[in-house]
Amino acid sequence: MMRSLWTAASGMNSQSQNINVIANNLANVNTTGFKKSRPDFQDLMYQTVQNPGSPATNANQIPTGIQFGMGSKLAAVSKQFTPGDFQHTGGQLDMAIEGDGFFQIQMPDGTTSYTRAGAFKMDSNGRVVTPEGYPMLPELVIPNNSTKITIGTDGTVSVVQAGQTTPSTVGNIQLANFNNPAGLSSMGRNFYQQTEASGNPTTGTPGQNALGTIGQGFLEMSNVSVAEEMVNMIVGQRAYEANSKAISTSDEMLQLANNLKR
Repeated sequence: MMRSLWTAASGMNSQSQNINVIANNLANVNTTGFKKSRPDFQDLMYQTVQNPGSPATNANQIPTGIQFGMGSKLAAVSKQFTPGDFQHTGGQLDMAIEGDGFFQIQMPDGTTSYTRAGAFKMDSNGRVVTPEGYPMLPELVIPNNSTKITIGTDGTVSVVQAGQTTPSTVGNIQLANFNNPAGLSSMGRNFYQQTEASGNPTTGTPGQNALGTIGQGFLEMSNVSVAEEMVNMIVGQRAYEANSKAISTSDEMLQLANNLKR
């Protein structure tokens, strides 16, 4: 069987996975805080027929050798934590992180997840929560008679209560960061989870220790570029087509070989 059949098949499989990643990026072009993914490919093993540097004569060496590649495979799909555009919403609990860092969220099972999506709401108890109702950590409670909420760039949250003119501080938002954010595990719903690859989180006050600052009334949009993804999709489609042509050509060559006896 011709080696090219399996080599081209691996190329088609790689490009299919490439399109899967691109499709997910495009599907989340309007998802708040979404970070695009990038597939990384690598070549497979090589069959060495002749090693480079093999002696040709007593005084000469073969300069390049003969090696046949076995195709390609998907090596990794990494998140690209480049900043997205900021959209002004004016929402009192809408927050965008200008720089590095993640909001900390308490999940129903008691674990902590991390997100860049700052479209927070307030539940019946006054807690600041995600759209799913998961509270921010450390817990932030807004008094029910508050008429105005102000969030400083350093995460200080102050409110003006009914009948008062002087704001009072009700809490401080803390951000978390990781040595390797690309090592976080995506959980869906804009949440990330700590892994061995990401390392342990370091928490602190926004604007300190390399953490970003908080912009109230803004949301960070997806960092997906539609034009870039469309170009990548065209390249992937043509590469898939070229590999399918290689399979068709190999099949035709095998057919010619089988017909030699006629």
